[in-house]
Amino acid sequence: MTDPARPGGGRTYELVTIRLPVVVTFAALVAGLGAGVLLAGSGLAEWLREGIALTGRLWLRALQMTIIPLVASLLVLGLAQMVRAASAGAAARRFLLLVFGVLLAGGVVTAFALPVLLKAVPIPPGASGFLAETAGEAQEVPGIFDFLASLVAPNVIAAAAETAMLPLTIFFALFALAVTRLPDDQGERLLGFFHALANVMLLIIGWVLWVAPAGVFALAFGVGMRSGGGAFTALAHYILVVSAMGGFVLVLAYVLAVVLGGMHPWRFAKAALPAQAVAVSTQSSLASLPAMLDSASRLGLRAATAEFVLPLAVAIFRATSPAMNMAVALYVAALAGVEITPVAAGAGILVALVISVGSVSLPGSISFVVSIGPIALAMGVPIEPLALLVAVEMLPDIMRTLANVTMNLAVASAVDRTGR
Repeated sequence: MTDPARPGGGRTYELVTIRLPVVVTFAALVAGLGAGVLLAGSGLAEWLREGIALTGRLWLRALQMTIIPLVASLLVLGLAQMVRAASAGAAARRFLLLVFGVLLAGGVVTAFALPVLLKAVPIPPGASGFLAETAGEAQEVPGIFDFLASLVAPNVIAAAAETAMLPLTIFFALFALAVTRLPDDQGERLLGFFHALANVMLLIIGWVLWVAPAGVFALAFGVGMRSGGGAFTALAHYILVVSAMGGFVLVLAYVLAVVLGGMHPWRFAKAALPAQAVAVSTQSSLASLPAMLDSASRLGLRAATAEFVLPLAVAIFRATSPAMNMAVALYVAALAGVEITPVAAGAGILVALVISVGSVSLPGSISFVVSIGPIALAMGVPIEPLALLVAVEMLPDIMRTLANVTMNLAVASAVDRTGR
């Protein structure tokens, strides 16, 4: 969560760097599914099947136990950083207004478009195996008045124990705002505590994800035995559907650059191409920052604007988060047969908007768990299938980074034009 521009002053809070076995985890998923398909009718010993299933369940629980403290600490750090950015001047406020508009548009469009897309291109039957051994039950979605009453938790500790993500998200958002109003020494001490908590949780979840190949293989083995070869088709369908929602954000970036940035479509596309190439090859917005600054120069943006907006965008803006994270949650809901009411969709969008601030600059696998778990919980969707879907996140993450980098350039062009 490093902000190179340091808007509004104050310390920066770097998170620990974690390298994850992404390729090995994906290979374990494929191997687990394949082994399950091949051994489905082999009369495998019951004790061996139970042992493999237990391995998967233990890894899943280890993954779940870090969600609440990690989300809380990242929210406090991310929102405090955003408040500081807002105090940096008119350009920062214009930037934040565009950020909010893009994030909200992504979440709302996905909430309406994804169910329509799934009706046109239904989930393959083989996907049902992803739910056969889920450990928990989906939460019931309250009515409108119960929903409004649930926005405030009388006991935050109890809300955390019950994984009531919406009231927890609201509480920690208010907590972060309050921290920024404290005297500097008190605020820095509190932010230092949450910084340390975030790094501890990241180390733990990093250890858990280091053994992901074993956990994913165990879970995938059970899916392969239940679903057969249809599981591979289901994963391909999931990747394409979720990436399509990221494609909306990518198209929106070109529209925003033309309408608000005053750019000619071909000129913007040509100038953005080098940054997009780096984004696809590295799957990292931070690694793409030098290329984005070069693209901004090609677009004729003022250096002062580009050197302020683009580092700030890398620090606190992940344009595809609500769109693609909502898509994952809605996909799992359709898979589980959970009806998503307008109230539930609204809860998911609200959590997605806030959570997107805290998950920026994290590796894709960790961001997947931290971002989508709270959204699914807020909507009453089971989160167990996420443990397998995280293994294929490296593929949708290409679309995430491509659209994020393109949107960063579009927003920079809009801020530059409105500030002239």
